[in-house]
Amino acid sequence: MTFEEIRALDEQYVMHAYGRNPVAIDHGKGATVWDVAGREYIDFTSGIGVCSLGYGDEGWQRAIANQTAKLGHISNMFYTEPYVNVAQKLCTRTGMSNVMFANSGAEANEAMIKLARKYSFDRYGKGRGTILTLHHSFHGRTITTLAATGQDVFHNYFFPFTEGFRYADANDLDSVEAVAGHDVCGVMMELVQGEGGVLPLDVKFVQAVADLCAKRDWLLLIDEVQTGVGRTGTLFAFQQYGIRPDVVSFAKGIAGGLPFGGIMANEKCREVFSPGTHGTTFGGNPVSAAAASYVLDRVDDGMLAQVREKGEYLRRAIGEMALPCLGETRGLGLMIGIEVKGERTNKELAAALIANGLLCLTAGPGLRLLPPLVITKEEMDKGLAVMKATLSCRE
Repeated sequence: MTFEEIRALDEQYVMHAYGRNPVAIDHGKGATVWDVAGREYIDFTSGIGVCSLGYGDEGWQRAIANQTAKLGHISNMFYTEPYVNVAQKLCTRTGMSNVMFANSGAEANEAMIKLARKYSFDRYGKGRGTILTLHHSFHGRTITTLAATGQDVFHNYFFPFTEGFRYADANDLDSVEAVAGHDVCGVMMELVQGEGGVLPLDVKFVQAVADLCAKRDWLLLIDEVQTGVGRTGTLFAFQQYGIRPDVVSFAKGIAGGLPFGGIMANEKCREVFSPGTHGTTFGGNPVSAAAASYVLDRVDDGMLAQVREKGEYLRRAIGEMALPCLGETRGLGLMIGIEVKGERTNKELAAALIANGLLCLTAGPGLRLLPPLVITKEEMDKGLAVMKATLSCRE
């Protein structure tokens, strides 16, 4: 199909819940994709942090094909090998105790919220189910995870929202204390606030919150939907913060492009969910689990070191351009935020970059870069060249 034919079908048959860019992607290899007309783009988005191994990875394809030929799906009432392999790899590499699988980040965060409230109910009874989250956070688009999200822009239309959330300022322990109370059961945080603008939390603040949670028997809930599976240069971002979470959620890059997610619990929380208290039809399905097992094998210490190096290279190169419309960069690993200055908005800058062959994202008021972890120096340099040529022009 041509782009015009695809767009016409979209206009007629698809709900318009997304503001799409005028590009129809057809195929990709590594961190490069081509549209239906054959035009090349460097991808600094990886499907919003999902395609961790980029496009066309042959080992990933084989893992999926072999599993589909063997068993595509079976009920969670039965055991299968792929999901237990993923669970073992996650726990072994993080020190967490056990895992429950889901299909997406929002579902994973829903499970984390439910676990925290059940943990508190089991120990203290009713009346202790409030979870503290941070301003500028984003935790998903279900009714409950929207309520957990600390951004007013998302708190509209879908009333009534789920009760039981209060919001504190990031990097301000006094603010956390101010909204605390006897009804609290946990604190939920992204260590790098992705949708809020790629805002890394201060290490001392995170450690202070962890100490407060331990003191009051609140659960420390870490949302690693976007930061997990190597994105920040360690398998999970919490491994850079010197903390031991009670529960960690994950999704996005775990299966390299297939829907997959879940939560990891520590020893204290490993028995909170008992049979019948939570469930999912597709969570842990064999095909996505096979893909996730392959991704975890690929994201080894060598790749993680390269992610850190690539992130430093991109941030340094962007800073050295000294473009008048861009300010400081921030982030960890290949999760990079760029301040936007001047008259043009971040959306206008992103649209110009995409039109000139560089796929990028926005977050908060800035630009956001989430390239595939396997992006090469040649691909980074091509993308940087597009950025410089596009954004060097006058306002």
